[in-house]
Amino acid sequence: MQTVFLPPPDSQQLVVGLVGCGVMGRGIAQLAALAGAQVRLCDSREGAAGTARQELLATFGKLSEKGKLDQTAATAAAGRLQVCDRLEDLAGCHVIVEAIVEDLAVKKALFSNLEIIAGPDAILATNTSSLPVTAIAAGLQHPERVAGFHFFNPVPLMKIVEVIGGFLTRPEITDYLLALGRHWGHNAVRAKDTPGFIVNHAGRGYGTEGLRVLAEGIASVPVLDNILRDTAGFRLGPCELLDLTGLDVSHPVMESIYHQYYEEPRFRPQVNTRQMLTAGALGKKVGHGFYRYGADGKKEAIAEPAQATQLPTSVWLSHDRPELAERVAVLISAAGIPIETSARPSDSALCLVTPLGEDATTCCAREDLDGRRTVGVESLFDASRRRVLMTTPATTADYLTMACGLFGATGVPVSVIRDSAGMVTQRVVAHIINIACEIAQQDIADPLDIDRAVTLGLGYPLGPLAWGDALGPTTVLAILKNLEQQTGDPRYRPSPWLQRRALLGLSLLHKEI
Repeated sequence: MQTVFLPPPDSQQLVVGLVGCGVMGRGIAQLAALAGAQVRLCDSREGAAGTARQELLATFGKLSEKGKLDQTAATAAAGRLQVCDRLEDLAGCHVIVEAIVEDLAVKKALFSNLEIIAGPDAILATNTSSLPVTAIAAGLQHPERVAGFHFFNPVPLMKIVEVIGGFLTRPEITDYLLALGRHWGHNAVRAKDTPGFIVNHAGRGYGTEGLRVLAEGIASVPVLDNILRDTAGFRLGPCELLDLTGLDVSHPVMESIYHQYYEEPRFRPQVNTRQMLTAGALGKKVGHGFYRYGADGKKEAIAEPAQATQLPTSVWLSHDRPELAERVAVLISAAGIPIETSARPSDSALCLVTPLGEDATTCCAREDLDGRRTVGVESLFDASRRRVLMTTPATTADYLTMACGLFGATGVPVSVIRDSAGMVTQRVVAHIINIACEIAQQDIADPLDIDRAVTLGLGYPLGPLAWGDALGPTTVLAILKNLEQQTGDPRYRPSPWLQRRALLGLSLLHKEI
């Protein structure tokens, strides 16, 4: 291949070909046209490219009406859109981006044709979300000019694009796409060609661990979602998110990444979603999944049990973890109930423990408490919107009622879960952080880019590495070690990236020289 010579990314001489005019393809075309590039639209479906152009013109018009786009700019962008009837009409494009079906054989066939049609200097980019760029480029005469250019839907609003070099991709190709993505107004991050790249790789922690909680019978669907929204700040609970994306999309991706990583336990899917997929309970698109949806598409609400009002006469709070006990003590004081100060609880006291990666039973046994009167309290995460209590297998109904009354006395909702190592939020968030640490450990992406990609691509309240710093690397490490010890599951083994930084007191965002 001769030296790549392309117009600068901000040049109005740049010609971009777009193959696949679905929602994703139209979004990419919108970015390119508004940024000044000439855009050629092509689709194998008859009339699809023309329809895409008309829809883009309508979009430009709406943006102009709302004052978000100057009319002159809208007219100019519309003039840069050209409909192509044949793939051969893409000859002369400097960059060709495919946004077609996620099928390796279909993509490979397309790129074989594009290689013949495109000029020797043209960049061939794939918008694949889960297929290896190296595999798409394999067998081409010039695989070195193929790279991943992965946008997220809706493209104009999701301001992130992953640029992925395959095993043979020339560095200047990815450098150019990084600059192009930035010129188009997106945060462009570089990633290695590994399953899931950055965002879909990092996203394995939330859904799969949430599903694991369901599979263990720890919490119901609405309780799980309510806890993770209210205590951790996720926009949607994992079940709500899976219903939105559809299990016909989400479950195959979970299985694909799991198998591509040779059955890495951290990415292990759960049987429950495979059964739902088989049953056709795909989610919102069919009216039922984890939840049921009305004809208007709105989720049917499932209420948690009514709040108890009975209060305990006395409360004993474990100081096994003083920093966590202090947080719980504030909540108890708000209810106006005094806390016993003796080393051992009185005979009728409600006993409260503060697990960190452990279950309530372990905490109860370690301090020789009465399991019938013992309840675990989530104390690591925000309790202003929801309090989370965890029973032991021996906890009696009357003491659970007292605990619910105590923590719900100020009107804050209370959720109750069964005994579990790591509660719910602790184990889910620690799992997310651990996977991000492993992405950094494998040098798939720069630590700052990992956090940037995840916050923009997944909408998490914090980047996972910054979240680990906020909780404290030693705290996250303790949660994971306790989870691994109590479950015996290698899924929770801590990443070396996390362990070393915790031992040295370093930020998880710290990159080695």
